[in-house]
This record gives sequence, structure tokens and C-alpha cells, in this order.
Amino acid sequence: MSEWSSEQYLKFKEQRTQPAADLAGRIAGYRPGSVLDIGCGPGNSTAVLKGIFPCADILGIDSSEDMIKKAEHTYPDMSFRLCNAARETDKLGKYDVIFSNACLQWIPEHEKFIPCLMEHLNNGGVLAVQMPMNGQEPVMRIMDEAVKEPKWGFAEMGIEANAVLAPSEYFDILSGCARSFDIWETVYYHSMPDAGAMTEWVKGTRLRPYLNALDAVKATELEKEITERAASVYEKRCSGEIIFRFRRFFFTAVK
Repeated sequence: MSEWSSEQYLKFKEQRTQPAADLAGRIAGYRPGSVLDIGCGPGNSTAVLKGIFPCADILGIDSSEDMIKKAEHTYPDMSFRLCNAARETDKLGKYDVIFSNACLQWIPEHEKFIPCLMEHLNNGGVLAVQMPMNGQEPVMRIMDEAVKEPKWGFAEMGIEANAVLAPSEYFDILSGCARSFDIWETVYYHSMPDAGAMTEWVKGTRLRPYLNALDAVKATELEKEITERAASVYEKRCSGEIIFRFRRFFFTAVK
């Protein structure tokens, strides 16, 4: 698995944290004693949870050493641990709330993994999840098309997957493992100064494993190609900015 950069990720801290705040707000009526934040990144989502559940025992976990170091440095009064949730599920323990913001798309086999997470809830506990579902946004299609070009050689590299199912499939999964659940979507409209800013955004997440697989020269070429293609598609608004639409999928499920 390629490494994450907390510095790159936090270039858009406010925009990345807003979905976590929106998701946490939907479960603010709970009074959990224990909370697990899966894919806590640099701790921004865990801090949101601490603000809503100040009396709970909250643990943030992430598979990236860089992210955990940043979280521990930024929030020294909170608890974080290096842990790969997909590979170390048996070590998770049980919680009243399991929370995950923009992480599960990196974990395969949701048909098995989501019911497994439900088993790590105490009775009456809630699983709260947000995942990007933005593959049809022009810059994402441009990126997907670019990385499929043979000149980069990604087909032979075994790049880690980043995928989600259809909302109806999550409905079926949750119908089989939850007592009750809610599903919804939100489209965020982010203002960006130019197409290069969108490339900076995806560099911190979806484009990251591809850039990490290339040398510096080729990585720069790939970034430039995506930026130039995006610039030809996105229309500038009267302010001179462009609109980056970002569709996100949410659910809360009660055990």
C-alpha cells in the first residue's frame, strides 16, 4: 500500500472535514461510552467526534504512519493507533459507535466487511459511514481515463483499489445486518481557483497511489495531463473560479 501525506490531505482540511461534521451531527443524539474512528487520517474527523461526544472514550485508527503521527501531534489529548482495519478486524474490540469518514472506499468486499463491522458494535450501537461516490464528476473521469493509458504502466503495478457499490447494494447489505438504517447523499459544491486546485485535491486521495508508483518526472507529467484536460472541460464562473461538485454517500445503521 502506498503511503499517505497528511500535508497534502490537509490542503483542503475544511472541505474534507465538513462531511465528517455532517455525518457526526446525524448521530449527535446518542450517548456512547466508546467510539472508534476508522480511517481517522490526521485526526480532523476524530476531533469532530470529540466535540460531539466529550465524555466518550474515543480512539482514532489509521493504516498510515504519517497520518497517525500528524494526528498525535495535532491532538495530543486524544487517542490514536496505527491499525489496518481491513487486515486487523479481529483486534478492533467492541464499541457503541463506529465512525468512518471517507475511508471504506479503500477497503474491498463491502458485502463482508460492513456486516463484520456491525459485529463490533455493542447492542444498540450505531455504524456511521461516509464514502465519496463521485466517479462521474468530469475531473474524476479524466483521471480514470488518463491512468488507463498504457504509457504509465499501471496495469502491471497492482495499484490499490478505490471503489464503492451502488446505493441499492448498500441498502441490501444493511437490510441483512442492521436493525434499522438511514441512507442519504449530499453533493457539495466546492469553489476552486482553477483546474490545478482540483488536481491538488485528488493528489491527496484517489490519485495518490498512481503518483507514488511513478518517478518524479512522470508523476509531474501525469498531473499536468489531468490538469490540462480538466481545464478544457470546467467553465469559469463570473468570479473566475470553477465549481468542483463532490457527491458523497452516507449511512447510519443500528445494531
